[in-house]
Amino acid sequence: MHTPAFLKVTASRIVALLGLVVLIGMMPWLSGHGAEYTILRARYSDREPTPETLAAIRAELGLEQGPLAMLVTWVQRVFAGDLGTSWISNTPVAPGVVAALTVSATLMGFALATASIIALLICVPAVVDGFRQRRKPASGALSAALTSLPEFLLAAVLLVVGAIWLRWFPPFGWKGPEYAVLPALALGIPAGGLMGLLLSDAVRAGFGETWVATWRLAGAQPGQLVRAVLRRALPSVLPQFGLVLIGLTGGAVAVEKVYAIPGLGRALLGAASAQDIPALQAGMLALLALALLAGTLTTAVRYVLIGPAVRFGTFPLPEPARSGSRRGLAVPALAAATLLLIVVAGLLRDPFTSAHPRLAVPTWALPFGADASGRDLLARVSHGAVGTLGTALVVVLVCLAVGIAVGLFPLAATGPVEVANAAPPILAGLVAAAITGPSAQGAALAVAAVSWAPLAAHTAALAQEARAQSYVQILPVLGVGRARILLRYILPAVVRPLLRHAMLRLPGVALALAALGFLGLGPQQPSPEWGLILAEGIGYVERAPWTVLAPATALVLASVLAVSLAGAGGAAVRVPPPQKTGKLPTAPAGTGRQRAAFR
Repeated sequence: MHTPAFLKVTASRIVALLGLVVLIGMMPWLSGHGAEYTILRARYSDREPTPETLAAIRAELGLEQGPLAMLVTWVQRVFAGDLGTSWISNTPVAPGVVAALTVSATLMGFALATASIIALLICVPAVVDGFRQRRKPASGALSAALTSLPEFLLAAVLLVVGAIWLRWFPPFGWKGPEYAVLPALALGIPAGGLMGLLLSDAVRAGFGETWVATWRLAGAQPGQLVRAVLRRALPSVLPQFGLVLIGLTGGAVAVEKVYAIPGLGRALLGAASAQDIPALQAGMLALLALALLAGTLTTAVRYVLIGPAVRFGTFPLPEPARSGSRRGLAVPALAAATLLLIVVAGLLRDPFTSAHPRLAVPTWALPFGADASGRDLLARVSHGAVGTLGTALVVVLVCLAVGIAVGLFPLAATGPVEVANAAPPILAGLVAAAITGPSAQGAALAVAAVSWAPLAAHTAALAQEARAQSYVQILPVLGVGRARILLRYILPAVVRPLLRHAMLRLPGVALALAALGFLGLGPQQPSPEWGLILAEGIGYVERAPWTVLAPATALVLASVLAVSLAGAGGAAVRVPPPQKTGKLPTAPAGTGRQRAAFR
């Protein structure tokens, strides 16, 4: 990397890191409650909050110097090797953070192995289609279904099935490898679905490039061809894999809570809830260090794979895929019809009145059964669809716009992307709840604040490949301005795969909103929000599984519909031979769902 680029990336990371630390450090002041109240509740609960008591606490902690001066003092101590003392336990925070990070890193390793196996299995149909030279887009139904499964729901179901019913694994704690099996499955299944769909798309695009036909004519062995296609496909999805790697550690808060695992996510959740600012700052720094390490490693591997092609502008162009048949619309049509039937069937029902027995079993008159309060689950799922999916769609569109805008400037975006992805939506929800209180608007703001990062990283990867095309590299020599290159040549090359990626993230955003509702950080009772429905039913999943199957089914259907329609919408465009007019072709190129097209 050239020196100016390295300096830009470094400055971006430093600015983003400082911004996050400042936000966390000022959380007690932003919430409208002084830090002295936090100390009073934790250490001196028997005292009255008199002015004298509060003044003594402020003097003890040096709060009189203000939040900015405290932040500067804390940074100086960090450089001296002192991460501070917990406001709650009055003990050093460093040993606890290191121990929790070790546990989370171990769990992340098991979950990553699980996700990798699932992703490779999802890619098998793409490899088979490539060998048979069939160019048809995958519906992504299985991957979308796996991605849409909430981690906390999976954790509860696996706990009941694997630990209580079958008694194969221990239910709680962290004492050996057997304790990591169920949590790793709960984390690895959704991550594997996302990684598998992205890699499957890239593999299908790789098999469609002209060099594959040349290799076949040259007598390349199947193993050689598969390795070459994977080498071609990995660069465009490696940034996503790096973000998934961080998300496995930072986003495991709910899973660690369900299984009582003493990991970093659970520790940060407790610190944020108690406003233990030193512990929260130290934990976030550990997450950010892990994010920087993962980002650096994935960037290095990606450069090794495509470095020569970037320097010499020799990226191959994928041939345009044939238009999919009408059979490809069967899956989204079935998902849409089923979801629409659920919504329509429940709209005329009352989602608030407790008119049925507690945990009533499903019947013809009560298709989804009743919850623990005797309310109609079909009515609650139906009315909650508008709020949950509508809010998720707005958040996804905002994240898409922000991701494209930020990702087109990859050097400046490196720091914010790594920082945003290292902050789980649950922690962002805690900050938002501390500032605005638990609400649907606060939950949407929290999810949007951290969910744009994967789209920005994907934009940066696709834009880099588009800029490496020879016809794009020659444009400045011909006098084409940067703005025109960006708007007419680079942007069209990234929009279509990013739209599919954004639609793929729709269920993930809906699940993040549901997770915040599950933890009490989103809409409050009696709102029929899917996260609240899951939270209410999770305690009864063993004896009344319909209390969680109803909202889970709706989320899976919405996910399959979104991803399948996004894939079907990527229709192929014919590529006529270049005309001898002296004009340059405006050919968007790269990997993923983008097609080569001459205007």
